[in-house]
Amino acid sequence: MAQKILVIEDEPTLARLLSYNLTQEGYHTKVVDHGGDGLQEALQQSYDLIVLDIMLPGLNGFEVLQKLRQKGSTTPVIILTARNAEEEVVQGLKHGADDYITKPFGVAELLARVSAVLRRTQSEDPSAGGAKSSEKVIQAGELYIYPEKYEVVLGGESIPLRPKEFEVLLYLVQRPGVVVTRDDLMNIVWGFDYIGGQRTVDVHVSSLRKKLEMNQQSVQIDSIRGVGYKLIANLVKK
Repeated sequence: MAQKILVIEDEPTLARLLSYNLTQEGYHTKVVDHGGDGLQEALQQSYDLIVLDIMLPGLNGFEVLQKLRQKGSTTPVIILTARNAEEEVVQGLKHGADDYITKPFGVAELLARVSAVLRRTQSEDPSAGGAKSSEKVIQAGELYIYPEKYEVVLGGESIPLRPKEFEVLLYLVQRPGVVVTRDDLMNIVWGFDYIGGQRTVDVHVSSLRKKLEMNQQSVQIDSIRGVGYKLIANLVKK
């Protein structure tokens, strides 16, 4: 069964280019040219992937992405950004984007990124290998990780994490006190065929750190300048 891709893009020429090439590759595509309409379509229908432009009428791409994640949508999203717009990439990743494509782009890059994101998200099964574990519970300080359920509890409170944040945390917690390089995290969590850069790792770790370090000192993620990260789990005094 062909995978379904929603394209939210208001520039007619680019929208036709995206739809044509994705269709030629065997995907079912639907194009929406308005941010608000795209949000409703994404919430009401099931899609395997969303290609989302930033500059849209109605709601912009960041607003669409933020509302999707707030409503619990886990559909992978690739954002379309302007050339040399690193702040757009960072903001998009913080809001929950899975990847980005910088305009202008070639058809080969588009198809490669779409294929890579779909391949990664399809393999995100808690029983799979990689950064996941078959252990039922993994503990570090007051942190409890349930790999099979993708759940994290810290200090008795559930911590909502995006899938990649969860996998980064799981990989770090299995190596307490050990420095893990950005390249290691990129290869294990995102895969060797991931096209994005190390900035993706930094953004996810930054978001993860903020969620973990709120009102607790049991677990923290330290940055090792120029190398990577390590997780520190302190013993809790009774």
